[in-house]
Amino acid sequence: MDVERSSLCNCVVNFLLEEKYLLTAFELLQELLDDGRDAQAIRLKEFFSDPSHFPPDLITRFNSLRVADPQSLQEEKEALVEKLAITEYELRLAQEDVTKLKAELKKKSDSSLENLNELNEDNHGNHGVEFQRQKRDISFSDLGPLKDIERKDLNCAVKEYLLLAGYRLTAMTFYEEVTDQNLDIWQNTPACVPDALRHYYYQYLSSTTEAAEEKIAMLRENESLLKANERLNHEKESLLKTKEISDGQISALTKSLEALHRDLKDKENLILDLKKTTEHQRRELNDCTAEITALKMHIEGSHSVRNFATTNGDVIQSQPVERYEEEIKSLLKEIERLRAKSTNASDSLGSVYSESMQTEEKVVEVDEDKTVLAHPSVEVVNSEDAQSLATQTPDNNTAKQPNEVLQGESTSSLKENIASENSENVPNLNDESPLKDSGLPLQSDNASLEAASDKMGLGTIQILADALPKIVPYVLINHREELLPLIMCAIERHPDTSTRDSLTHTLFNLIKRPDEKQRRIIMDACVTLAKNVGEMRTEMELLPQCWEQINHMYEERRLLVAQSCGELAEFVRPEIRDSLILSIVQQLVEDSATVVREAAARNLALLLPLFPNMDKYFKVEDLMFQLVCDPSGVVVETTFKELLPAVINWGSKLDHILRVLLSYILSSAQRCPPLSGVEGSVESHLRVLGERERWNLEVLLRMMAELLPFMQKNAIETCPFSSVSLSEETVFPSSLLELYAGGHIEWPAFEWMHVDCFPGLIQLACLLPQKEDNLRNRITKFLLAVSKQFGDSYLTHIMLPVFMVAVGDNANLTFFPSTIHSGIRGLKPRTAVGERLATMGVLPLLLAGVLGAPSKHDQLADYLRKLLVEGTMKENHTVKCNAEIVNAVRFLCTFEEHHTMVFNILWEMVVSSNIDMKINAANLLKVIVPYINAKVTSMQVLPALVTLGSDQNLNVKYASIDAFGAVAQHFKNDMIVDKIRVQMDAFLEDGSHEATVAVVRALAVAIFQLSAVPSSSSDVMRRRERANAFCESIRALDATELSATSVRDFLLPAIQNLLKDADSLDPAHKEALEIIMKDRSGGTLETISKVMGAHLGITSSVTSFFGGGVGEGLLGKKEIAEQSAEPVHSPEPPPPAPAEDTRFMRIMRGNFVGDMLRGKAKTSEDTSRTQNQ
Repeated sequence: MDVERSSLCNCVVNFLLEEKYLLTAFELLQELLDDGRDAQAIRLKEFFSDPSHFPPDLITRFNSLRVADPQSLQEEKEALVEKLAITEYELRLAQEDVTKLKAELKKKSDSSLENLNELNEDNHGNHGVEFQRQKRDISFSDLGPLKDIERKDLNCAVKEYLLLAGYRLTAMTFYEEVTDQNLDIWQNTPACVPDALRHYYYQYLSSTTEAAEEKIAMLRENESLLKANERLNHEKESLLKTKEISDGQISALTKSLEALHRDLKDKENLILDLKKTTEHQRRELNDCTAEITALKMHIEGSHSVRNFATTNGDVIQSQPVERYEEEIKSLLKEIERLRAKSTNASDSLGSVYSESMQTEEKVVEVDEDKTVLAHPSVEVVNSEDAQSLATQTPDNNTAKQPNEVLQGESTSSLKENIASENSENVPNLNDESPLKDSGLPLQSDNASLEAASDKMGLGTIQILADALPKIVPYVLINHREELLPLIMCAIERHPDTSTRDSLTHTLFNLIKRPDEKQRRIIMDACVTLAKNVGEMRTEMELLPQCWEQINHMYEERRLLVAQSCGELAEFVRPEIRDSLILSIVQQLVEDSATVVREAAARNLALLLPLFPNMDKYFKVEDLMFQLVCDPSGVVVETTFKELLPAVINWGSKLDHILRVLLSYILSSAQRCPPLSGVEGSVESHLRVLGERERWNLEVLLRMMAELLPFMQKNAIETCPFSSVSLSEETVFPSSLLELYAGGHIEWPAFEWMHVDCFPGLIQLACLLPQKEDNLRNRITKFLLAVSKQFGDSYLTHIMLPVFMVAVGDNANLTFFPSTIHSGIRGLKPRTAVGERLATMGVLPLLLAGVLGAPSKHDQLADYLRKLLVEGTMKENHTVKCNAEIVNAVRFLCTFEEHHTMVFNILWEMVVSSNIDMKINAANLLKVIVPYINAKVTSMQVLPALVTLGSDQNLNVKYASIDAFGAVAQHFKNDMIVDKIRVQMDAFLEDGSHEATVAVVRALAVAIFQLSAVPSSSSDVMRRRERANAFCESIRALDATELSATSVRDFLLPAIQNLLKDADSLDPAHKEALEIIMKDRSGGTLETISKVMGAHLGITSSVTSFFGGGVGEGLLGKKEIAEQSAEPVHSPEPPPPAPAEDTRFMRIMRGNFVGDMLRGKAKTSEDTSRTQNQ
């Protein structure tokens, strides 16, 4: 209790000093001293005796102050009580207002709760990371200032403690010193509990720092969410205001558009009225012209009569001449009036037309779907009109000549009048009338001619449209493209929609199965047609034909549809491109024909730059990944070369593509079943890949390699360190990596490679069985490309440490920011199973993909020597990862450039005195045989195997036998086969059971002959081991192609020999041998008996069984059946072999093994060629 009391007292002292309640602290000091609790008063003594807090002069000044008298204090108290009552009343009013505001806030919070939840879901990933970082950064020393509610709870708890502890004077002083809070009323909050300070103390002791930090972080998170909610509410209000403004603008534009439509309609009506007026004036002008012509003719007649009268001496009266002059004047005035009226009408018609054209342009800008109204009657006079005017000029000149004659022969007054009239009016008639008045009748004539021409053209188009469907089927297929101009002309100009649709259908179906050239011609015609007819008709007429052809039975027609999507998209509206055309492409991507899917990928790449926005990006990305994983290699290549760069350039979302790509790679492997169902075993972590999953992984890894230049470019462009100049040639120098290691600036485009990509590839490698060399080779090539693109500094300081840690070794992480050290160290295996998986999956990548870079050749040699030589010589070295290390070196040998280095290390192992190292060398030589050529085998492998085969240790010798067998199975070179035969002869001379079994397993081709030699051992286990070796070899050879002679002479007798010793055969092997015999002998008992009876007798002598000459073996050129036939004897058991008879030597010397090896083994050149492919 004393300890608890002291702890609570210390808590109160700390609280009072921190909150500057000095009077209360001083009173508490006095009461502690009075109670004799000097130990708890030490800190208070030191505080109040500190001259820095209470200078002596200040204390002296305070002592000199006058003490207030009780009367004044009583008055001040009454005033304060009255003021307190008023304040309490105001407080109640304020509390009521706060309650109302809280209710309103709760309603608003409920309404915005759904939006807040959506925001939380969207930002859950990023906010979770931020929350974890905040939790790490928070400490109790950084809790921030006390809130009002927190201060009040603590004040009430301290007051309660002081009262319970008996420090009443201190409690009173504390009550007076806390002036901004009412400590008598403690609201019902979670902190309001009896004996609160002790509860707080126990709660603090029972809780952990992490829990308290988490609670504080949650409170801060709640505050941040409330702020985010307020911000979203403000944004919502602003968006609503913006929406209202936009709606108002839309309604105003709609009204303006309607007014423009009405104005346009009025202007069209006015134009029609002016046209009618102009036509009427033309007719009046034509009538006046006819009257003038008749008057001219009348004047000419009068002139001729006057001349006749003059010759006869008669004088013409002046009255008729005056009458004619008056008629001419009146006609000229009428012409001038009509001309002025016609001119005004033309001007008004032109102004109205120009206004209507401007109005129509505005309407077109608002609504693109409406066409502009044409006005064919208001035209500029063309060249034909000008020519017509020129032909009318002589007629007007002829009208001038009679007036001039009349001027010369009339009286003087008549001359003056006529001259004045001719000088003013006749020139106007000659100059202006042909240019102005004659234009309107000429336009009328041209309009009538054009109308007649249009009528005739429509008739021609109608005839063409009716005839084309009947003509096309009878035209040779190779010449049908010559009809395309006619079909296009009919489609473009025919007025009927249904007829145009029929002709468009004929265009798309012009050729039943068009080849590439014909499709190009048809497509060019469609593009030209789309240019001419415009967007609306292209959408209404051409695109429906594409949609109809999308499920056509012939792939050539579907291929035409795919080509049209990319080439016609330019001639339709933007909103059609990413809706209808994209839907057509999406359906073509799922087509069953490879060429159609390839064309869909190519045309999707053409379509992307024409999209108006990025709304369909994720749909396009899904289509791209679907095409990348297509089962056809042609489609995949087209996607890599054309679609992938187009998507990156269009979408600019390389980081998203990389994240999706990495998740696809891992999920493709993870969804495959495990190799074993035993939980906790290595095989339970490996996956059995199907053909589809294997193909998907390969193409996705290829895609990652294709994206590597884009990754490098993106990293260079987003480099935050401006002090270092980067280019695609300089890559990432060490100075830049040092700046990056500081960790002060984020560089996500650069970090993705070693933070996400490399760990993902390591995880994938640990899921792949050993046989998946193709996928492992693909990952290795990607790593080599990364080291080449990013430079040697990146390889040394970034790549190498990641993979060294992943295989379990220590690495230098100096060039990594401290924030990602934990992630890199997390790659290190922690369990024995993890270590084996790392050796199986990651070690091959480290050797071939990281250390296999040209600049790391020496480091690779040192690491291999440490792994194979030094590691084997350690005392604690076990078979821990021997097989996995051998497999890793085997994978390294798939790259020919490392062969020399590997053989140098192997020779060190061969000549070593360590037995385990020699055995490992033999195992390595065995597994790398398929990846080397005959020359290397003769110069390097066989000498090493001969050295190992002559070793005194039997385990080393038997290990070399398996390696000889591997060489024998892969090469049929005569020199190699001869060396193997000599060495096998030496092995068989030993006569040991282990050597015999090893030779049988190594040279499965010799099992026919060796099975005929009876086992001299009485040990059942040895006989069973020998029989099992023969049975496994026979079952393996049964899967190969054997000639009928070989089956009859060797396979069936060997099976019969094994079936004789039934006690040494496993039941499963016995059943399998019987099935093989039944299948190979034709399935009848008579055939089996016949074959067996014919050949059971030949096993009495090994020499007669093999034959003596070269070429008489199993696969020799000469068949045993061609030799002289001998009578068949009844089967007799073979005589026992003499002890000194070395049958195995005669087997090897009989050239049987050599012939078999030459006939059945593959050459190393073929093997290496297969691996390279």
